[in-house]
Amino acid sequence: MSHLDEGVGLDALGILHGHAQPAGRGEARGVVLEVHGPQEAGEVPRVVQAGGQHVGLAAGRRRRRERHVWMPGEEGRERGGTEGAAQEAGAEEVASSGRAGAACAAWGEMAAGKRKREALPPGKGKRARTGPGAAEAEAAPAGAPQEYSIPPPVSQGKWKNKERVLIFSSRGINFRTRHLMQDLRTLMPHSKADTKMDRKDQLFVINEVCEMKNCNKCIFFEAKKKQDLYMWLSNTPQGPSAKFLVQNVHTLAELKMTGNCLRGSRPLLSFDPIFDKEPHYALLKELFIQIFSTPQYHPKSQPFVDHVFTFTVTDERIWFRNYQIIEEDASLVEIGPRFVLNLIKIFQGSFGGPTLYENPHYQSPNMHRRLIRLSVAAKFREKQHVKEVQKEKKKASKVLVKEDPTEVVFETPAEEKPVEIQLVKPESKPIVKDKKKLRKIQRKKQKKLFRTEASA
Repeated sequence: MSHLDEGVGLDALGILHGHAQPAGRGEARGVVLEVHGPQEAGEVPRVVQAGGQHVGLAAGRRRRRERHVWMPGEEGRERGGTEGAAQEAGAEEVASSGRAGAACAAWGEMAAGKRKREALPPGKGKRARTGPGAAEAEAAPAGAPQEYSIPPPVSQGKWKNKERVLIFSSRGINFRTRHLMQDLRTLMPHSKADTKMDRKDQLFVINEVCEMKNCNKCIFFEAKKKQDLYMWLSNTPQGPSAKFLVQNVHTLAELKMTGNCLRGSRPLLSFDPIFDKEPHYALLKELFIQIFSTPQYHPKSQPFVDHVFTFTVTDERIWFRNYQIIEEDASLVEIGPRFVLNLIKIFQGSFGGPTLYENPHYQSPNMHRRLIRLSVAAKFREKQHVKEVQKEKKKASKVLVKEDPTEVVFETPAEEKPVEIQLVKPESKPIVKDKKKLRKIQRKKQKKLFRTEASA
């Protein structure tokens, strides 16, 4: 018999072998399957086991629209001789009589299977749900037709890690924060959304919101003064929780990166080596792993790993980046978004409780802006002080310096000339007219005469 894993359903089986149809009301424990494929006439229908369900296949292309039901039990393999002949005869009868005869044969076979199962010894009881093992495969007769094992689809699997992350914010956020929140929801298929929370409500109300949304992790963006953004990462409702100041936010639409990844794919998480050295960083690492890693076999996730989340510690801050993994040369291309987390405090509870760690290097945005204003005011006061000092210097009286006796050492007195008094008026100089100027005046007069004569 063919063997399938437990996770395979009738839909996947119908795609590979034909069209699956559910059994009728009387066929509660059987499964009906239509097979499209050639078989020899009169051949006994083969049986495929899918999980705990058994499917009978029709015998022959001319009878592929007929339905056969086979029930589990060891008697199917132990039948021989007269029962095998009876099955062949029953198959031919089903082909001639139609669906009514097929249903009667199925019910008769089901009743015989129940009687023989009750009469079997305890060692040969109910067969395992996972299908026949290697010993049963070896014990199959040599003349039996070839059997095939159908592998389960990739997406089939048991979803065990039921991590769900609630991502929402408070009122008063700007457009950049809204786009960052939407990017995180896109990258995390196991996330959920909710309406904005009123700023008047206390933070412990978020635990009740997560409980109503069936979420055990939360990313909450808190906006203050329409310019400061804080991020809460919490494990609800027991804790712990961490509060960060978000800086240098760049979204997917803003960066215009060349990288790309499949929507819903599972990311790799890369951490700086310092996360394993410091105790508070080790706690944050476990919190990041539980929040940002996509659970395996999540219904909305894809079974591919094509991007990586990196968490790097530099300048007492955590730098978040998202890169695409290129298969050709295993290089990285940034996708986005990107932001920097400045740790403030780590609390024992969810959104409160005893403080486990407080960052001594943290400086609040209000204090940072206050220091900037003080530095600008100090520069202005310094300039004013310099101007006042210069004015005082100008108003101060000049200090009289005594005469230096050595200053006139190198001065030589000039010879004194006798004073002469002129008693006669000096003669006036003759006025000399410019001869060239007189000639120019004469030429102009002559030209005027010529013009008047020509016009007359």
